[in-house]
Amino acid sequence: MSTIAINLKSFYKQYPIFRGILSYAVIWPTSCICQQTFAGRTWKDYDWAQAGRFCLYGSCFVAPTLYGWIRFSSYLWPRTNLKTAVTKALIEQVSYGPAAMVCFFFGMSLLEGRTVEYATNEVKDKFLPTYKVGVCVWPVLQTINFCFISEKNRVPYVSVCSLMWTCFLAYMKQLEIKRQQQAEAASLALKF
Repeated sequence: MSTIAINLKSFYKQYPIFRGILSYAVIWPTSCICQQTFAGRTWKDYDWAQAGRFCLYGSCFVAPTLYGWIRFSSYLWPRTNLKTAVTKALIEQVSYGPAAMVCFFFGMSLLEGRTVEYATNEVKDKFLPTYKVGVCVWPVLQTINFCFISEKNRVPYVSVCSLMWTCFLAYMKQLEIKRQQQAEAASLALKF
């Protein structure tokens, strides 16, 4: 094994949070680009700034907070059986999950340079529809995570699961942009 690989393995063992930070730094902007591709964009017109915001938010906020939540939940419920896994997953759906969604819509709006009022309204508009979908997806994924995945691999596992989820979040985030464009087009049409 090369010296670099040995040093990386040692680094990740000593600082396991960086496994999640690296995986989120790659997966979240990848999800954003996938969502843009689904929406019909191409290499020439991707919103690279948006992908950069997803990278920044995923690596600097989501990964550390998720790491903290997983460590905290493992401290409170150290067993790795099905009952404990279901308990953790359900508690996550009423604690970390809602907080993470609120932070996503609010934080991404601020990263876009929007006002606090705009960010607050975006949370009000998008939280409940997003949460309803999340409640159908994440308990199953997190039960698998808490039951079968070793603690050191839980954040990277969730980051892989979040590839499709983040595509959905990017879609939800884009809904407002599409609504604004449609409203502007309708307003222009009325003027003529």
